[in-house]
Amino acid sequence: QVQLVESGGGLVQAGGSLRLSCAASGRAFSGFTMGWFRQAPGKEREFVAAIGWDRGVTYYKDILKGRFITSRDNAKNTLYLQMNSLEPEDTAVYYCAATSKNFYFLAGSRSFGATNEYDYWGQGTQVTVSS
Repeated sequence: QVQLVESGGGLVQAGGSLRLSCAASGRAFSGFTMGWFRQAPGKEREFVAAIGWDRGVTYYKDILKGRFITSRDNAKNTLYLQMNSLEPEDTAVYYCAATSKNFYFLAGSRSFGATNEYDYWGQGTQVTVSS
């Protein structure tokens, strides 16, 4: 079992930055591929980014490349999402998720965005970007 707790959300003006954190406890964090998702009101949960457990391999939703950066510190059992040049359209609840699926398996099956591939979820943190 893995428990995930997100933090770092809040209200920010357009053009600003936020860094989200996801603290993991329970089973060994380093063995999991980690993902970030977001869900805006009235919309489906969408994939944001994923990071493998080793060598920091990453994958992003195309339109977020260059603005969002995910990283992890396995020694601290913590996942991060640095969000820059935020836009009102980025307003959503942001979730971290963990999967025992290998990063390269998800890449090969093009299933980074499949929520059913992830075994554990955090409770989410609200990000609101004002115009």
